[in-house]
Amino acid sequence: MAAPLDEGVCYRALQARDARFDGHFFVAVRSTGVYCRPVCPARTPRRENCLFVPCAAAAQELGFRPCLRCRPEASPGTPAWQGTSATVSRALQLIGQGALDDGSVEALAERVGVGDRHLRRLFLEHLGASPLAVAQTRRLLFAKKLLDETDLKVSEIAFASGFASIRRFNDAVRKTWDRAPRELRRTTRRDAGEPGDGPALSLRLPFREPFDWASLQGYLALRAIPDVEAVSSGRYVRSIRLDDAVGRVAVEPAPDGSHLVARLHLSGPAPLIRVVDRLRRIFDLGADPTRIASTLGSDRVLGPLLRKRPGLRVPGAWDGFELAVRAILGQQVSVKGATTLAGRIAERHGETLPPDGDLPRRLFPGPEELVDLDPAAVGLTRARGDAIRSLAEAVLDARVDLEGSADLETSIEQLCALPGIGAWTAQYIAMRALREPDAFPAGDLGLRKALGQPGTPLSAREVAARAEAWRPWRAYAALHLWSLPTPGTPPRRTRRARRGNPQPERSAR
Repeated sequence: MAAPLDEGVCYRALQARDARFDGHFFVAVRSTGVYCRPVCPARTPRRENCLFVPCAAAAQELGFRPCLRCRPEASPGTPAWQGTSATVSRALQLIGQGALDDGSVEALAERVGVGDRHLRRLFLEHLGASPLAVAQTRRLLFAKKLLDETDLKVSEIAFASGFASIRRFNDAVRKTWDRAPRELRRTTRRDAGEPGDGPALSLRLPFREPFDWASLQGYLALRAIPDVEAVSSGRYVRSIRLDDAVGRVAVEPAPDGSHLVARLHLSGPAPLIRVVDRLRRIFDLGADPTRIASTLGSDRVLGPLLRKRPGLRVPGAWDGFELAVRAILGQQVSVKGATTLAGRIAERHGETLPPDGDLPRRLFPGPEELVDLDPAAVGLTRARGDAIRSLAEAVLDARVDLEGSADLETSIEQLCALPGIGAWTAQYIAMRALREPDAFPAGDLGLRKALGQPGTPLSAREVAARAEAWRPWRAYAALHLWSLPTPGTPPRRTRRARRGNPQPERSAR
C-alpha cells in the first residue's frame, strides 16, 4: 500500500513552493474551490482550508477546479508508479497509452490480470480516484495544455486529447472550468508562451530537475537507426507513426533549460495525447531524481556516480517492438554494428516518407513487415533472423506484451520463452521499452566488472545480491554503472556464431 500523504510535510512544501514536490501531490483549497500545484504563486492558503490529494483526478472527483495560475496541466507529471501497487502502475501506463479513451475499465482490468472491482478499489486506495476519473482528468488537462500552447482548432483539440466527440469535450470543459473552450483560451492564452510555429506544432515537455540532457542525447546518438532517427546539434529527431498519423518529431531543450520542446510535423490529425506520452517515455520525463538518489546515493560505488550525474535518465523507446528488434540485433556485435543492421532492415522493409529536408525519411517496420524477414537479405545470421521472426509472430499473436500490461517477472518469462532471447536481452527490453525502473541484467559483464575487483568480475549471483538494496531503481543503477570505464573490447564473432549456433548471450548496450 502507498504511504499516506504527510500533511505537515505537504503544507511546508506548499509554503516554500518547493519544486521537488511538484506532481507528488496537489492541494485542494476549500475556501476557493480550486486545486493547485505545490509551486503555485498564489498566496498560501490557511492550513485548515487545505486538503492534500495524491493526483489531480482525486481533486476533480471531489469537485475542485484546476487553478488557472499554476496550471496543473503544466506539472511534470505524477510519478504514480513510485510507491503504488504494481497493478496500479501498469494500469496507469496503459491509461497513458489510451486504454480508456475508447475502452472499458473491465477490459483494462483484464489486461493487468485483475477483476474490475478490484482495480477500482486499488485506484481509490492508492490515488483517491477511479480509473475513469484518472483518464478523464488526463484528457481534460491535456486539452487545456493544447488550448494554451497551440493554435489548433477546438475541434482538433477534442480529438487530439482523446475525446470521442466535440459535444462531450465541450461539456467536460464547461463543467470543469465553468466556461467554454474558446473562452478558456482567451482567458489563459496571455500566460501561455509561444503558440505553434508555422507548419510544425510545438509543445512543452516538462520534467523534474536535475535533467542530464547531454548524457541522454549521447546515448541515443550512438544507437540512432539510420534514416529513422538522428541526433545532432543537441536535437533528437525521428520518424513516427501512430494510428493514421505519420510524420516526424524533433525534441530539444528550451533555451532556458526548464523543459523540452517537441516540434511535430504530421501528415494529418493525430492523438497528440498519446504522442506526448510516448515522447515522455523516450526521455524518461516522469522520473524523480530526488527519490532515486535517496535510495542509491548512499552506496559506496553509486553515490559518487549520482553526484557526478544527478539527472541521469534511463532512455526509453518510441515503440516497444522497434526496441526489442534493436536489442536482438545487438547480441554479439558492437553498438555500431547493431545500428548498421537496424538501418538495413529499415531500408528494406520500412515505409518511405515524403522528403523533408534532412529529416529522417523512413519508418521502422512493425511486426507485420518482419514476420517474413529474410535474414540473408540484410546481412543477418539465420539464428538472428529466426529470433526476430519469432518475436514478430509472438507480438502479433499477443503471446508477448510490449506495452507494459504484464508485470516484470511475467514480461521476462514471455520474452525468454522465445528463441534467441535470453535474460540479458529480456531485461534490457524491460528497462527501455517497458519502462520498468527495477529491471536489471545482473549477468552483464560490464556490471560484473564495475562491481568486482580489477581482473576479477563478480558473478551474476553476487551482482544480483548486491543490487537488492537498490530496489526499486535497479535500472538507474545499471545505467550509472555502465558509465564507468571498463577494460576490454567487444567480443569477436566466432565461426560458430556466424553459422548461427547458440552462443552465451552478450548484448551491445
